[in-house]
Amino acid sequence: MLGHDPLFVFPKDKLVEEGSNVTICYVSRIHQDNISCYLEGVQIYGEQLDRSVSAFELKNVSFIREKGTNVFCKVDQGGVLGGIVLFVSKVLEEPKDFSCETQDLKTLTCTWDPGSDTGLTKQPSQSYTLFESFSGKKTLCKHRNWCDWQVAQDSQETYNFTLLAENYLRKRSVSILFNLTQRVHPMTPYNLLPKNVGATEATMTWKVHSIGNNSTLLCQLELLAEGKVIQQSNVSIKVNGEYLLSELEPDTEYVARVRCAYTNHFWKWSELISQKFNTAEAAPSEAPDVWRNLKMVSGHPTVSLFWKPLSKVHANGKILFYNVIVENLDKPSRFEVLSIPAPASSTELTLDQCSYQIHVTAHNSVGPSPASVIVVSGDPENEEVEQGRVNGTEDGFSVSWKPQSGDATGYVVEWCDGPQDLPCVLQWKNLGPNTTSTVISSGDFRPGVRYNFRIYGISTKRMAHLLEKKAGYLEELAPSDNPQVVMSRLTSHSFTLSWKDYPTESQPGFIQGYHVYLKPKAGEQCHPAFEKTVLPEDSVCCKYTIDNPEQKTFVVENLQPESVYEFIVTPYTSVGEGPLDAFTKVTTPDEYSHTLIHIILPMIFCILIVMIICYLKSQWLKEKCYPDSPNPYKSSVLSLIKSKENPHLTIMYVNDCVPDAIEVINKPEGSKIQFLGTRKSPTETEFTKPACLYLLPTEKNYSGPGPCICFENFTYNQAASDFASCGHFPVTPQAPPHQLGPLTSPENLLKALEQNYMNSLGEIPAGEANLNYVSQLASPTSGDKDSLPTNPPEPALCSEYKMQTAIPLGLASAPPSENSSLSSTTLLGQGEHCR
Repeated sequence: MLGHDPLFVFPKDKLVEEGSNVTICYVSRIHQDNISCYLEGVQIYGEQLDRSVSAFELKNVSFIREKGTNVFCKVDQGGVLGGIVLFVSKVLEEPKDFSCETQDLKTLTCTWDPGSDTGLTKQPSQSYTLFESFSGKKTLCKHRNWCDWQVAQDSQETYNFTLLAENYLRKRSVSILFNLTQRVHPMTPYNLLPKNVGATEATMTWKVHSIGNNSTLLCQLELLAEGKVIQQSNVSIKVNGEYLLSELEPDTEYVARVRCAYTNHFWKWSELISQKFNTAEAAPSEAPDVWRNLKMVSGHPTVSLFWKPLSKVHANGKILFYNVIVENLDKPSRFEVLSIPAPASSTELTLDQCSYQIHVTAHNSVGPSPASVIVVSGDPENEEVEQGRVNGTEDGFSVSWKPQSGDATGYVVEWCDGPQDLPCVLQWKNLGPNTTSTVISSGDFRPGVRYNFRIYGISTKRMAHLLEKKAGYLEELAPSDNPQVVMSRLTSHSFTLSWKDYPTESQPGFIQGYHVYLKPKAGEQCHPAFEKTVLPEDSVCCKYTIDNPEQKTFVVENLQPESVYEFIVTPYTSVGEGPLDAFTKVTTPDEYSHTLIHIILPMIFCILIVMIICYLKSQWLKEKCYPDSPNPYKSSVLSLIKSKENPHLTIMYVNDCVPDAIEVINKPEGSKIQFLGTRKSPTETEFTKPACLYLLPTEKNYSGPGPCICFENFTYNQAASDFASCGHFPVTPQAPPHQLGPLTSPENLLKALEQNYMNSLGEIPAGEANLNYVSQLASPTSGDKDSLPTNPPEPALCSEYKMQTAIPLGLASAPPSENSSLSSTTLLGQGEHCR
């Protein structure tokens, strides 16, 4: 029995149901106490009956796999001695939901739920047998969950079926009793098609399989739009079905589906058949929702016209374009038509000061929609409306307004929508005349963003009038930055802070005021107007609260001179204040420096004014107090002489002058003077009242020509200036030349001239006395002043530059005779000398 194996385990290939108790034994040829047994690798413990036999009881065994459960024994730290395979089958269940039905009254189909499969390698799956008790017939079912039964031709109507399930371990059965005509389940309809499809109607047709002798079926037709059943109708047919669907929406996709049931006794609906179809387009059924925004561009009213796309229900097809008709109400005969292709939803119109009526219509392939009418005026809107506040909630903004008395036909609430970092998207909401509040909601509303709402009333003339303005936040936040503060008017005891450029409307909340923080020097107490507070870094600070958001200046007072302070200004909202990040340092000046500045600055200013005035008047002061000496090089006389006589005339130098005696002679009217320098004949140089100075040498025995030159100031000698030459000075004939003698000094020259002048004053006819301005004399040189020799020869006797004397013309009556020792003085040209 044990064979040759050292260990025998039994029972072998045991088949049990799940949950059963099983006893396993082994018999060993060797007498060892160190034999252990295992169930699927888990050690099991049993009872040793003697030295060679042991028994193990397994309770409530469970199904592990179809190939069975392994049980084996072995010696400790040794090889396997023996084992078995235990087959555990699932429990055979009673069939559930056993039912039978027919689709054509010819074949019955019975179905059930078999439950768990009990099939193993050791045994096959359970089998099912269908038995009918009235006819005594039975059939072995080929499938685990259904079986066909042919209906008897003897018109049997009642059936009593028993379904038997069995395997190697047990049997299960279930029964059912029914009438054949009450278990009819029609087949699925077919050929479901739409025909005569219009914008609002469509006809659906379909076919059904016949049951028996043309039995009647009840069919149900359902119409779905966007996945929802919107219509349901029942139709009784025999073979062909047809039904008219009405009240459809144009240009809409629908789904029609049909199922049928046996009319004599309802058992089940057949399977559904579905078909999609689209209705035709129609003209849009609703006017576009239109709004406008007025603004001035380059002095001209500009209307931004907006409209919302029509919903699919109202568009009745694909919108192709929009027509905008602009009619001038002041000149009804004038209008303009604009065609704007879809999907555009706005346009701009430049108008004048007239009133305009604007019509907007949407067009598809069938026709236009009803017109939306709005009236705009070229006059600017009334912006002088008080702005209120509105609170935001999770649902949006609850906006309310006072009703408008009169003929208001409705209201419009306008606001700006869209993400904060994108341009504003104008939104509006049309409301009825009896509405005074609404909730504005949008998925684009964000916390910390200010939204402005404007409420308009619409009159019977379709004109909009601004009624109220509102502003609010969906959720207020603390300010994220502080204002840029400018410090001014710094004194030893105070300074002024200002932040006038701080924009309050762009902040993440309503600015309720400002906190001014001041860090005093060590040991200094806070001013009574300030509140002592501790900053997050545990430093002590003085805080002043400004509860007026419009106040953007503050004077910090009661400070100590020559002290260092730190300050910061933070705005605050209902949620919190701005960041306390960067304090600004300021040092107050000395107590007296401010006073000194007030004294010194005006003094410096006055001195600068005086200096500027003096600089501007310097030329005037110079001319009045110390005028420039005449510059011979720039004398107008030289230019006059050069232009008229000889361009190479030179000028007189002081060091070259030889003060000699002057003899005044008189020459009768009509005498002629020859000017050597010009080489003119005596007839060409006649003048009526000539005057000339003769220069006499200081040496008594000197009779030859000496170096000399004649310089006349033509300002005082009008007669001489007309000739641009030196003339003779008339003197009295009673005065011989030798009596004039040499003049050793300018003073003697003056005395002599004065004496001759006084003696002959009575002899000069009226109108003949002219002044001739006589200067000192210089040696003749060649060329003009630019070509003067570097070392000119000095005269024998040269005096300093002395007084220039004005001598009246015509002091004597006749010039000397030709035999006189005096020679006339002439202007010398280059290389010429006085003779």
